[in-house]
Amino acid sequence: MKSLVYHGNGCTVYDSKGQIVYRIDNYNIKRSKEVHLMDSNGRVLFSIRNRKVPVFGHWDGYKWSYDGVTSKEIPWFQVKKVHNVLRGDNLSYYNVILGCNSKASCYTIILSTKSIKIVNQHGRLVAEVKQKQASSGVLFGDDVLTLVVEPHVDHSLVMALVTVCGLIHHRI
Repeated sequence: MKSLVYHGNGCTVYDSKGQIVYRIDNYNIKRSKEVHLMDSNGRVLFSIRNRKVPVFGHWDGYKWSYDGVTSKEIPWFQVKKVHNVLRGDNLSYYNVILGCNSKASCYTIILSTKSIKIVNQHGRLVAEVKQKQASSGVLFGDDVLTLVVEPHVDHSLVMALVTVCGLIHHRI
């Protein structure tokens, strides 16, 4: 969860070989209402905006499209908190709706104090984030995380959803 920019508030994602895959930087603006998920070359993949509406805020994700000359944002997903006061666990649930006209939840994000799980509409785990652990069993700092994504799942979308979780926890 460390930024590549000195005194920045973002994070950098490395692959298993130590190469930079994604990065997010707020350029010293913590709790920004808009962040950009970029690839290793700094090209924006997703813009994520916090839409704070009293009690029922949500996050909108826009995928960037490039045609060689121009770029544009396309509405791609929305993340909304599931408000269920009857649930007895200490987990927070968020529905992910893909597409701007759809009302059906495609994914659910399950936040706990120790992990982030993303499950599909059938309840199957597609991605999980948790604190990184050395092979000897020693845990790294709470800002060093590991992300496991199932095959055939859009990694950039998963990373955009993980970014939303970072915004929810005020870590980005």
